[in-house]
Amino acid sequence: MGSIENIRESSSESAMKPLTFTILRRLSDGNFHSGTALGQALNVSRASISNALQDLENYGLTIHKIPGRGYQWLNPVQWLDSRQIRFHLAESANSMQIEIADIVESTNSLLLQRAIDQTSAHKIKQVLAAELQTQGRGRRGRSWSSGLGDSLTFSVLWPSQCAVNALSGLSLATGVAIVRALTSFGIRDIALKWPNDVLSGHNKLAGVLIELHGDILSPGTVIIGIGLNLKLCNATKTRINQNVTDIASAAGHVPDRNQLLAVVLKELAEMLDTFEQHGFEPFVTEWERYHAYQDQAVQISFPDGSVQNGIAIGIAPDGALQVNTPAGIVQLRSGEVSLRGLPPF
Repeated sequence: MGSIENIRESSSESAMKPLTFTILRRLSDGNFHSGTALGQALNVSRASISNALQDLENYGLTIHKIPGRGYQWLNPVQWLDSRQIRFHLAESANSMQIEIADIVESTNSLLLQRAIDQTSAHKIKQVLAAELQTQGRGRRGRSWSSGLGDSLTFSVLWPSQCAVNALSGLSLATGVAIVRALTSFGIRDIALKWPNDVLSGHNKLAGVLIELHGDILSPGTVIIGIGLNLKLCNATKTRINQNVTDIASAAGHVPDRNQLLAVVLKELAEMLDTFEQHGFEPFVTEWERYHAYQDQAVQISFPDGSVQNGIAIGIAPDGALQVNTPAGIVQLRSGEVSLRGLPPF
């Protein structure tokens, strides 16, 4: 049986401590709460309450303190809730073990380390979702920034039976699963950028990070990390050095956070079952339908600094991007290039 549990502890060095989260949950009703009442309820001093609520604007939180009335959280988040996630997952919950952490440095790093430390074989998918991720990682060493509750940041440990060398295209198939989930909520104007981005209006909406551990010819540990922007606060946006967007901007509203996570997990589970049997090939046509640069001019930037122009003509069955260049058709694989849309030739 799968299980869902909330975990509160984290080794992350941050101003956000367990007491902070306990207080924030009490402030989530949007009402005023005096420091005295909070201290009595939590058996701590008023000074401890005040210290725990310092510098939270760095995480996108707006908390007013008014003498004689106390603290009021003006923009409370919708917390991830295990009972709601279980309800929306229905029978799919039996195939997953889900943990909700208040704060971690990186869900990918933590799951990968757990996988390395575990001696028994993984029987079911393990999911770790974080309310706040302080050192999220993206592709090619980039960082992934998010604030408290303004995104979905989570990772899935997949007990794959595929050899590591058979996992080409997994990040693209994951993008397809994310698009399926978003469109089921009526969210439109969604596109995919090779190899691991989900876009809206040519701005980054979500990203995927696949990490592998094991021998190339044997089944290994697969960690699928996903960051999906819901309603980014200004503090988060200032830390990001690329064009980004969120579901609030793309759709005009933010779906129920627990329901959205459950639907994305369901789509991921179905995708992984298909991928394990048939690889990426069943997803080629659907991926190309959402490809942001399909049949358009692109510029390929290589790690050595060189660039090459061409037309993106599609995806190979193993997930390689096929580009028609003056020198002929080339196939590009993850980790080799970045793409920029260009005006037509």
